[in-house]
Amino acid sequence: MNLPVLDIAIILAYVAATLVVGFWISSRASKDIKSYFLGGNKLSWWQLGLSNASGMFDISGTMWLVYLLFVYGLTSVFIPWLWPVFNQIFLMVFLSAWLRRSGVMTGAEWITFRFGEGKGARLSHLIVVLFALVNVIGFIAYGFIGIGKFAAVFMPWQLAEDPHLNDVCYGLIITAITTLYVVKGGMFSVVFTEVLQFFMMTIACIAVGVIAMQRISPEMLNAAIPDGWTSILFSWELHVDWSEKLAAAQSKIDADGYELFAIFFMLMLFKGMLQSMAGPQPTYDMQRVLSAKTPKEAAKMSGFVTVVLMFPRYMLIAGLTVLALGLFMGDLNAMGDKLDFEQILPMVLAGDILPSGLLGLLIAGLLAAFMSTFAATVNAAPAYVVNDLYKRYINADADPKTYVKMSYLISVLFVIFGVAIGFFIPTLNQVIQWLVSALYGGYTASNVLKWYWWRFNGYGYFWGMLTGFAIAFPLIFTDIAPIQAFPFMFLACIAACVIGSLLTKPDDMAVLKKFYTKVRPWGFWGPVLAEVQKDYPQVGANKDFVRDAVNVVVGIVWQTALVAAPIFMVIKHWPEFIVAMAIAVVTSIFLWFNWYKKLEDYPADTPVSAVQGTNDEALVAKS
Repeated sequence: MNLPVLDIAIILAYVAATLVVGFWISSRASKDIKSYFLGGNKLSWWQLGLSNASGMFDISGTMWLVYLLFVYGLTSVFIPWLWPVFNQIFLMVFLSAWLRRSGVMTGAEWITFRFGEGKGARLSHLIVVLFALVNVIGFIAYGFIGIGKFAAVFMPWQLAEDPHLNDVCYGLIITAITTLYVVKGGMFSVVFTEVLQFFMMTIACIAVGVIAMQRISPEMLNAAIPDGWTSILFSWELHVDWSEKLAAAQSKIDADGYELFAIFFMLMLFKGMLQSMAGPQPTYDMQRVLSAKTPKEAAKMSGFVTVVLMFPRYMLIAGLTVLALGLFMGDLNAMGDKLDFEQILPMVLAGDILPSGLLGLLIAGLLAAFMSTFAATVNAAPAYVVNDLYKRYINADADPKTYVKMSYLISVLFVIFGVAIGFFIPTLNQVIQWLVSALYGGYTASNVLKWYWWRFNGYGYFWGMLTGFAIAFPLIFTDIAPIQAFPFMFLACIAACVIGSLLTKPDDMAVLKKFYTKVRPWGFWGPVLAEVQKDYPQVGANKDFVRDAVNVVVGIVWQTALVAAPIFMVIKHWPEFIVAMAIAVVTSIFLWFNWYKKLEDYPADTPVSAVQGTNDEALVAKS
């Protein structure tokens, strides 16, 4: 595709502006590692929320979601529960506040806070660092594949004859540019550039949705889609038959294995609830929570992500999908079994549909989306290597700027590792399935129990995680769908966690008391609470379980309504749109009173001595 001069100018101007901003604020990031990884805990919740939303607005995920909506119709609003997308609701309701109360810098440092300094804790610390780094490499590969596929459609030069190798070459170029500002600017650079990127993407999303509504009539859409495509409801089977409209789409459904959708849905819900209860993976999402000024701001940040992300993002996804269905069905059918559904997004943008200027803005915005996700992912890697390995085990007294310089080096090395793996993975779906069902599946059991059971110790955590790794990695080389393996993986990991804990001594009670007094989780903490009350009789148990559970259920309904509403709007199904918006409004009012108005940094009975040394000035002032 030959882009007009105006669009090329917009794209180049955006890339240049991003690099300038990254280097301009790098002096703030290079003071010390807390400034580099957490922005010194000086960033506002709304800035972190916009940054987190921008980081989730990644190009690879957007290409994947366009393919899902195209093939599965409205039922596809549930398929992202594979991640699960509703983990943001669990974070919003209670887990962000719990996590931020710890006052630590990384997920691995949190493990020390939870389990102490014994041998079991050290083993747990090392294995969660390993998990975090494998996760970072996986997501770098995922982003690299997506940006290569996207850029190859728009760039005028054919860098290699083989299509996959051509994608790889473009992925290398854009990845190298992005790495420059990420490495130099740390969390400050990530957040400030992502806030800019978010506003750009929102404008582009709304514009694409409006153009789709203007160009594609309901009659044009109905002629292209099979029966059942516009229904959000489903029964035992999927009931979307593409055989007569687009044979490749029916083959894709058969290959994905989602035909028995009720079973798939139940597995997603089971897996998603457990993974959400485990808290965020030790990547960019966790870093945003730990970067918040206070626990209350961390919860507000997580809730704000859903408010600002879902509607504009799904206007874009629905707009691109509807344009493809209305204008490109002939081209798609002509591709036969060579059709790559992950290329629908760039195909639509290359189809001379969007006016010059807007096209450049959208491409720049999608490049921004890639850069956001990539930046946030890469920023997590040095936090673990430098803070949790080098500083802890090798050189605890180095000059602060030495740690920052090491962070530059580690970031570059992990980009190289992730890109190298991306060379050998042809599809986004393959990466996503393994990451969210296999790797995260092995993470789930240990990280659920760490919040809710006092007797769960460092050894149990280590053996549960090790069992998860032992099952997850072989799945790469089998034809077993990772989500189908999840229930068996979870049971094996739970058994390893429980046996590993009960065959070894409990963790040091002083460590457990400190953890409980500061974090105040609900769950099975009776013996620890009894010990805490000997020193602080005023401290009571967390009795918010029922309220939190209700808010989670309402929150998932609220989030799903905000996903479905823009799709119904773009396809002009106005009664369904009104119902979805009404549900979103009613659930918003409920959450305002039952969640937002009841947020607190710490329970009123928390001793000030438990949190001294943190940035939670409100609590100290209260005393």
